[in-house]
Amino acid sequence: MNLFYAPSFTAEDNSVALSQEESKHASKVLRKKTGDLIHLTNGKGLMALGEIQEISGKTVKVSLVEIQHLAPKPYTLDLYVAPTKMNDRYEWFLEKATEMGLSSVTPIICEQSERKVVKPERYEKVLLSAMKQSLQAYLPVLHPTITLKKCLDQDIDGEKFFAHCEADNIKIGLNSLDLKNKKMSIFIGPEGDFSLSEIKKAIEKGCKPVSFGNTRLRTETAALYACASVAAQNESE
Repeated sequence: MNLFYAPSFTAEDNSVALSQEESKHASKVLRKKTGDLIHLTNGKGLMALGEIQEISGKTVKVSLVEIQHLAPKPYTLDLYVAPTKMNDRYEWFLEKATEMGLSSVTPIICEQSERKVVKPERYEKVLLSAMKQSLQAYLPVLHPTITLKKCLDQDIDGEKFFAHCEADNIKIGLNSLDLKNKKMSIFIGPEGDFSLSEIKKAIEKGCKPVSFGNTRLRTETAALYACASVAAQNESE
């Protein structure tokens, strides 16, 4: 099954035109023809069965046969993750996290960040591709890149967890916490970890220090560990 992205359609619409890129994928790559049935999502919870009505130039027009709204997950997972030095590692995290049910991601620039410039267009493409591949109806939100300092000064709803590698006895294991049906934000730092001043400020702002185990994880591995931990608790019987 192939899933196409059409962000503009609503539950009241009878038809929709695919974007130039999606139209090309349907007609040129997959060789779809008039009368073929395809599946679509608007990335906001709607899934639809559509019939190709017209292929004209660079546009594929689709008649919407059936539309259903899929309820969102009972939890919300917002990740704040420092960009990695090797960009492909961050893109790998975005892909796998989307498959596991990521709600949103915010690239954060920290004191010890080695990468301070990102290309959001590329990240958007990775998120979209992963949503379609995993047949999901919700596209994770990519928020603008922000410094950790400014981010911590904002009002963030729900529970806030701050993962760091500094040795102390205050951190709580993420897997030991109740993560079911909650709105959560998890902060994960760069290769050099958060600085002591950043950890102190995060705690002052109400973040709970957490641990991901006894081994030191790469940034992208830690982010995926967080996604898997939250998903495992929420999808268990």
